[in-house]
Amino acid sequence: MDVLEHLTRRRMLAIIRADGPDRALACLRTLVGAGVTALEVSLTTPGALDVVARAREECPDSVLIGVGTVLTAADADGAAAAGAGFVVTPAITQGARRSVEIGIPLLCGALTPTEVVGALDLGATAVKIFPAGAHGPRYLKELLAPLPTAALIAVGGIGTDTATAYLEAGARAVGVGSPLLGDAGRSGTDESRAALAARATALLTAVGAPLAATGGRHA
Repeated sequence: MDVLEHLTRRRMLAIIRADGPDRALACLRTLVGAGVTALEVSLTTPGALDVVARAREECPDSVLIGVGTVLTAADADGAAAAGAGFVVTPAITQGARRSVEIGIPLLCGALTPTEVVGALDLGATAVKIFPAGAHGPRYLKELLAPLPTAALIAVGGIGTDTATAYLEAGARAVGVGSPLLGDAGRSGTDESRAALAARATALLTAVGAPLAATGGRHA
């Protein structure tokens, strides 16, 4: 699967952080059921690699599942062993370098123009601009002026009300974490999962994700 094409077409990456593997997997299932088909499970979640491995067994190939907060070479190797389709880093980490070395698609964290160029030179599939919310959509547009072909994913502090502005500024997709998850990563109630599904539907509608062929309302 072409990760960049997938993200560019679907326009939104859900970032899952939870207080345990069961709740993380429940969040992932809820999001996939709502039509989200690009998801990152952060290694800050206990048992994250087991969640990814289990989700990879359950979900169809059309669902892209990756591992986030990859800091070390061991993190990258673990992500690959779990079947992750991509890895995400907060910066140009040893995990980023190892991901390129073993050939797993990398969304490499960066902020400044120097860091963006460094991530691209490293071999990143796309650059995660983080924390995008601290600088706003205009900052993304300014970055793309001298780097018009750079594939940028805006992450950090982005919600339904701001996602479209980052896409209009040139982001290929937006990554959304806590504004999407709410308390679902800490609460296992039916109400929290229903609210998560509703937020996912609203966000997919806001970013204009195309309708899904299978498994949910959007692709």
